[in-house]
Amino acid sequence: MRVVEIRGAGEPDVLVVADRPDPVPGPGEVLIDVVAAGINRPDLMQRQGLYPPPPGTTDIPGLEVAGRIRALGPASEDGPPASASGRPWAAGDEVCALVSGGGYAERCVAPGVQCLRVPRDMPMHEAAAIPETYFTVWTNVFDRGALKPGEWLLVHGGSGGIGTTAIQLAAARGSTVVTTCGTPGKCAAAVALGATRAVNYRTEDFLAVVQDATSGRGVDVVLDVVGGSYTARNLQCLARDGRLVQIGMMGGSMAEVSLRALMLRRLTITGSTLRIRTPAEKGAIAAALEREVWPLLDARTVSPIIDSVLPLAEAAEAHRRLESGNVTGKLVLTTTRATS
Repeated sequence: MRVVEIRGAGEPDVLVVADRPDPVPGPGEVLIDVVAAGINRPDLMQRQGLYPPPPGTTDIPGLEVAGRIRALGPASEDGPPASASGRPWAAGDEVCALVSGGGYAERCVAPGVQCLRVPRDMPMHEAAAIPETYFTVWTNVFDRGALKPGEWLLVHGGSGGIGTTAIQLAAARGSTVVTTCGTPGKCAAAVALGATRAVNYRTEDFLAVVQDATSGRGVDVVLDVVGGSYTARNLQCLARDGRLVQIGMMGGSMAEVSLRALMLRRLTITGSTLRIRTPAEKGAIAAALEREVWPLLDARTVSPIIDSVLPLAEAAEAHRRLESGNVTGKLVLTTTRATS
């Protein structure tokens, strides 16, 4: 099969097309003929040598795929490969899957519990952009952040894959969303997706906007990919009993916070990563998505936002585009198997 390898840490040009043997599915796993693979910021970090794959995981980048099941691995102690809800998988099933690596390839192995059926009438290149962002948003905003209908959410980076997903899901589930973006065009796109207010962080102070929009109350949850100097202002944005959910460190990993404010306003700071979680943990998220989110995807109440689609051989160009900051939504790679 054709794959994209990382030939040493560095700039996008270290991504090179190569031939590798087909992977072999283990107990409880399936082998997928990949039609499309999503691109995410952790892929950039892996290419730069800053985010190595977990032990025992392939060095091929790529954390999400969509395609058709080619073969089933042997049964595990829990039985034949099946979805998190217990639906047995079969050869030919169309699925999208969260993986710990290996997505930039013509074939990829995935635990059965981390696979979900492709939403109704959805092209494969769109389905490939679902797993990483939807798993991440669900577990962080609705599980750890416990966002409820009627509450306010502040999303930083509203034009990216995570941001566009969080805005749509929160709005669809009855929350009010404020978001930050870097250009007027991206702000307009975020509002079109369901944000009540989009803040151009280059020209506006998001703390002042939040205080004005909420009449001084603050938001209930902040979803942040920046960290660093944003942290203190994020805490100031929170209402009493508010929750700051940290999922990135683009602005730095260190910050100083006021413990007094934390205590007096009963604030919570939490965070998580997804890649190192066990298949059982990811399967629990998949089951929640199937129950709570898949009906929204089937009805097109929410949808993955695709910026552009490139062939597998142009993975380096895709990385350059994502690093440029001129992307709204997701970038997707397609293989020669792409027919949607």
